This record gives sequence, structure tokens and C-alpha cells, in this order.
Amino acid sequence: MPADAARLTRLTTLAVAVALVARLAFAFGYWVGKPLNNDELEYLHLGRNVAAGQGFTYAPVSGERVGAAGYGRAPLYPLFISIVARATSPATLVPAVKAAQCVLGALAVWLIAMIAKRAAGSRAQFAAGWIAALYPPLVWLPSFLFSESLYVVLALANVLWLDAAMAKREDPAPAKVRGVLIAGVQAGLSALTRPAHVFFVGVTALWLLVRRRPLQATAFVAAALLTIAPWTLRNYVTYGRPVLIASEGGITFWTGNHRLSPGEGDMAANPAIKIESQRIRDAHPGLTAEQLEPIYYREALRTIAAHPVWWLGLEIRKFFYLWVPVGPSYLLHSRLFLYATWLSYGLLAPFGLVGLWRLGRSVSPPRGLLLLLASAVVACLVFLPQERFRIPVIDPALIVGASGLVAVRRRNSVS
Repeated sequence: MPADAARLTRLTTLAVAVALVARLAFAFGYWVGKPLNNDELEYLHLGRNVAAGQGFTYAPVSGERVGAAGYGRAPLYPLFISIVARATSPATLVPAVKAAQCVLGALAVWLIAMIAKRAAGSRAQFAAGWIAALYPPLVWLPSFLFSESLYVVLALANVLWLDAAMAKREDPAPAKVRGVLIAGVQAGLSALTRPAHVFFVGVTALWLLVRRRPLQATAFVAAALLTIAPWTLRNYVTYGRPVLIASEGGITFWTGNHRLSPGEGDMAANPAIKIESQRIRDAHPGLTAEQLEPIYYREALRTIAAHPVWWLGLEIRKFFYLWVPVGPSYLLHSRLFLYATWLSYGLLAPFGLVGLWRLGRSVSPPRGLLLLLASAVVACLVFLPQERFRIPVIDPALIVGASGLVAVRRRNSVS
């Protein structure tokens, strides 16, 4: 058995190498010369400004005009771009970021395989590594300048470490708390990359409290909040009002809970909502994105309070679109892109869901991954479901679930 496990580990390492090649091939052999969307432009501009010593601002660089809205963003992904910018020239920045993200994508494959191994053994590790290496949505993710490429690595590492910390029941209390403290710091860094990870902090703390581990829950939340706190303080000094991480939350919440929302997709997929957003901006001329954030929240909460039955129906539609990729944002893609999504996700989802259910009832369930999945569901119901929000969390979880099916079945047949 040890020899077999070593062989499967070597094959998993090969899968990680294949993953890197596949991502580089897509990024530089197919997805070339494509225009950047609004989010990509904003991330790129922030990264350039940080590299130029101008801080996290949308101030023009070298006479460049900023056409984007300039919403406040979480800091770690622009910081990542700035590191790449310092090592490259302006002309090669975009391809350099894509190449670096391909490396992150390969690392994510290794993390998925390690989570599967911890949950169901070497066979699951092998299966998860190869599925993740060739799974189309994960292959094309690094080609876009989105924070999800960095977030997926940080979030999966957070899950892996948290599982290890919670599994050490024989360790003395101080050792358990140290492990959870490190997981809390990782959670804070993940949230500083993608603020929705705050939901993971809350869901995990609640789970620890239910499991009667108040010391671990307190340590986890405290470590996460202390990691986020310096950026929150910076926001308060800069904007004159509390902003936990980023001011984009207000408009995202408003977009996802608008009367015109079909239950999926941002303003790019729902142009009528974009017109309504401009109406709000026109009604409050001169206000920054940070000053507009509470206005968007208030507008959305008024809508929910005035139409509770409609809102419950909207939540049902959100839950449907969260799992079934047929919403407006998917239809913006080419047919080839759309069919590749439907085929790959359609094949993965049923096996992944059954596998996660079985792994959840196994001897060593992937608790951290299941908590991350639960937090992603909550975040999408509060805000909105979208392909970019699904791929970094739901798809890796489904891959682990699908890879565990064979291992769990084999283990049960042996017993």
C-alpha cells in the first residue's frame, strides 16, 4: 500500500505539471488580444499605481485616463499585480500577470488534491489532481485579471490548514489554539483578497461554537479580524467612515437585490440595472464610491422591506442559478465557452454533490471545505450568484466530492 500511495503521489505531481501547461496554453495560445472588462481595468490600474508609489488610488498614471467607476477594492490582488509590475515593463504586465496566475492555478490543483487526500486517501488525491488539472473553468480562470486566481489558492490553503488544526484532538489546548490562530490569519488574508471570505469566518466560528469549542472560535475570529484591522483603519482614515475591506459591497448588494434582478449576474449581464445605478449616481453628484456605498445598501434594504414575498422568490432563483449555470452572465460568453461550461460542470456536479454527501458522513470529512462551500452559498444568496463566484469555491468542492466517490466506495466494500 505505501508503494501504491507513492506512485499515486507521483502521478498527482504529473497532474500539477500538466495543469500548468494547460493553463499557459489557454492563456497564450487561445485567449490573446481580448479586451479587458471593467473589473480587470480597475485591478490593473490599482496595481500600477501601487507599483508607482501612488498607493491604492485611481489617479492617472503617465497621463492615462481612468474610464472605470473606481470602486474600492480589496488590497491583496492589486498588491499582487504591483509585485509583478515591478518585475516587468508596462508593455508586458498583462501577459506577466497571466503567467503568474497560471502558476497559481497549478498550485490550486495541488491544494485540491491534498484536500481530497486528507478526506479520502491517495486514490482520491490522484483523481482530484487530474480532474482539477483538466477541468475547463479552472483552466481558463488564470487568463483573466480577476482576484479569484489569487483567492482560490489562499482559500484552499486556509481550508487545508483549518482541517489539520481541528483534527488534532490529542494535542494540548495551546497547540490547538495556535493552529486555529494561523488559520484565522489565513482567513483574514483571504478576505483581503475577496471580501466574501468574511462569511467563511462567520460560518466557521458558528460551527466551532456549536461543537462547543468557544476558545477556538474566539481565537479564529480574533486572528482574522486583527489581520483585516490595519486595512479597515486605513479605510477609515482615508474615507472618513467605516469600510471593513472594500466599498464595492454596497453596489453588489444593491445589484443582487434589485427589483430588476433575474437572480444572477452583475450589471454587465443586466443593463437595465446599470441604467438604474447611473440614476442613483446622477441623484448624488460628486459623491465617491465610498460615499455611495451606504446609499446603495439603504436602497436595497428598502426594496427588500417593501417587497418581502418578491424577495423570497428572488432568493429561490438565486439558489437555482447558484447550481445551474444558465443565468444571464453565462449567456454573455461565446457558444464554445458556454458549451464547455455546461458539459464540464454538468458532468461534475451530480457526482460531486453525491460524493460530498458521502464524504461528509465519512470518518475524516473535509470539514473546512464544507464550511467554505456553505459560506459561498450564503454569500451568493446575500449578494448574487455569478460564474466568477462559483468557480473558486463550488467547483473545487465538487471535484473533491467526485474524487472521493471511488475511495469511499472502495473503503466501504473492504469493511
